[in-house]
Amino acid sequence: MNTAILLIGGNLGDRTANLQQAVAALAETAGEIIKVSALYQTAPWGVVDQPDYLNQGVVLHTQMDALTLLHTLLETERKIGRTRQEKWGSRIIDIDMIFFNDEVISLPALKIPHPRMHLRQFVLVPLAEIIPDYMHPVLHKTVSELQRSCQDLLPAERL
Repeated sequence: MNTAILLIGGNLGDRTANLQQAVAALAETAGEIIKVSALYQTAPWGVVDQPDYLNQGVVLHTQMDALTLLHTLLETERKIGRTRQEKWGSRIIDIDMIFFNDEVISLPALKIPHPRMHLRQFVLVPLAEIIPDYMHPVLHKTVSELQRSCQDLLPAERL
């Protein structure tokens, strides 16, 4: 059994319903949902002229390997209505794999741990709620330690 740590987010349409739909779809297609964080509202990161995001952390147990899970995540996004147009642009749903077990993966299509996760409060705050002691396999700090030392000034506000 593999453990995947995911971050789900979106800023278009009914954001709460879209995140709920993503979690339900992952439970059907990818494995067992073990933990889900509260919803957090955050200002957009990167391209700032867009609506605020809702984000949520998810712990998933899966039989899939990391690449198979990645394809399942992308297909889930597509089924919910995601179209990829602009990097860091508005989206109905985004499902990022942040960690996969304690593996370090560097492939063109997949980088694990997520290479910028430690720079973003919108990732760290929901994950610190559900996996505070999870150790980053490269930086050798827990998620809580990364969250406390993160210099991102955009707050993640719990709803």
